[in-house]
Amino acid sequence: MLSEHDLQELESTLLPALERHHLRLLAHSLRCLQQAAQGDAAMPAQEGLMAWAHQQPNLAVDPSFIPVLVEQLAKAAVQLEAIGLELHKPPLALEISDLVLWGQQQADQRLGNTLKPPEH
Repeated sequence: MLSEHDLQELESTLLPALERHHLRLLAHSLRCLQQAAQGDAAMPAQEGLMAWAHQQPNLAVDPSFIPVLVEQLAKAAVQLEAIGLELHKPPLALEISDLVLWGQQQADQRLGNTLKPPEH
C-alpha cells in the first residue's frame, strides 16, 4: 500500500497527469511486489503472487479480480526490472524517489528529442 508520503512524492513532480498516473501504478505495483516477496530479494513468481493475493482481505470480496491483478503485477515486474537495471538497483530495492527520478528522466529524454532540430 502506498503511504501518504509516497503519494505526496509522486504528486509533487511537474510531470503531466498521465505520467504521474503511470508512476502511481508502478509505485503501487512495487509495494505489492515487495510485500509478496516477503523480504526476499528476488521477484516473486506467479505462484507466489497468487498465494499473496489470496491472503489479501480486500481482494476476498472479488476473487475473480485476483488473476487480473497478478497478471498486471507480473507486467509491472518486467518494467520495474528494466528500471532497476537503468538505475543499477535490484528492482525490489527501488524506492518511490527512484521511480520519480526515472519518470523525470523519461520525460526529459522525450522533450530533448522533440526540441532537437531535424537532422538533414
